[in-house]
Amino acid sequence: MLLLTQLRWLAIAGQLAAILGAWSWIGDALPIVPMLAILAALAALNLMTLSLLHKGWKVANHQLFVALLMDWAALTTQLYLSGGTTNPFAPIGLLQVVLGAVLLEAWSSWALVALHSSAFGALAAFHRPLRLPAPYASTLSPVHMLASWLNFVMVSVLLVLFVTRIARNMRIRDARLAALRQQAAEEDHIVRMGLLASGAAHELGTPLALMAVILGDWRHQPELTPLGEEIGEMQAAVARCKEIVTGILYASGEARSEMVERTSLSAFVAKVAQDWDTLRPGVLTLDDRSDGAIAIVADRTLVQVLFNLLDNAVEAGAGRIALLVEVVDDELHLTVEDDGPGFTAETLASLGKPYSSTRDRRGAGLGLFLAVNVMRKLGGAVTAANAGHGAVVTLAIPLRALAVEGAP
Repeated sequence: MLLLTQLRWLAIAGQLAAILGAWSWIGDALPIVPMLAILAALAALNLMTLSLLHKGWKVANHQLFVALLMDWAALTTQLYLSGGTTNPFAPIGLLQVVLGAVLLEAWSSWALVALHSSAFGALAAFHRPLRLPAPYASTLSPVHMLASWLNFVMVSVLLVLFVTRIARNMRIRDARLAALRQQAAEEDHIVRMGLLASGAAHELGTPLALMAVILGDWRHQPELTPLGEEIGEMQAAVARCKEIVTGILYASGEARSEMVERTSLSAFVAKVAQDWDTLRPGVLTLDDRSDGAIAIVADRTLVQVLFNLLDNAVEAGAGRIALLVEVVDDELHLTVEDDGPGFTAETLASLGKPYSSTRDRRGAGLGLFLAVNVMRKLGGAVTAANAGHGAVVTLAIPLRALAVEGAP
């Protein structure tokens, strides 16, 4: 709107110079009073617009459209008073058509084309004659007027077509650049997390190993035999912590870790389900509908993704979780369904962004964030939704990302 206001000041100055110049040349042949009144109205419109903008006026498409309608009405009236399409400045309406194509939505731009084309045609038949001195007076034939109108319409349509296409391409480019910047920021965040995680793993490795040794010694001490079950649970918890530290590279966002092994798809998902069920017995149900004989490379990062999704479901309040395994069009689909409260609208809208979670605790939301980035590295995707019974999260991974080298 500010740009339009500035251009309108230029238009007012240009029209004022043209009117005063023509009046000094042909005198009373030009109705100078009504034409100056139109310029005064445009100046008042500009002052009112600047005042509203200064007060924080929120401008949308329809306000811009109305402003350009006023410019169209003013220009049409000025041309009517000064010879219509016989006025050499009649085609200047194309400038407003271009402005509309740049500033307005598509429907508004085409509306301006229709209005200017209609006005140009009407001004050929209805206008106040411009009485020029004999040496400069001319009469245009109907064929010439029709051709001028057709030219005006054709140029207006082509301008809007090309300008709107260029504007759309620029918007698409800007959206892609914004997405790339967002991705770069997320990956930078992952790198920083990876550095912190590596430091934490280095610091935790020694005390965890010491705890494992001490618990092993306690397990063989007769006086601690009554605590054998508790010691066993502690050993399992320490082993789990060591596994997490071993897979700490997952936090750096790397899609493949050094800890990979050749296995089958069925054995891989069964092992994941069994290991997680050991920690939370009776919660998880595995439904493997895939061809279990498919040979894959089991990546530690994928195990961590599944563990995080299953842990998130329990922490969100789920009592029953189902892990569905399918192969659809050369993609592995791992779907986690639960009977919890589901996702909020805000969580679904910001899927994959760090620290976006339904749980109000520090660090919450990193599970889905890291899952999205690991899937991106593997060439896959993460989708989340609410079903009638709870939340559903699906990991779609191309089988070629997990394929064993040399396997068919």
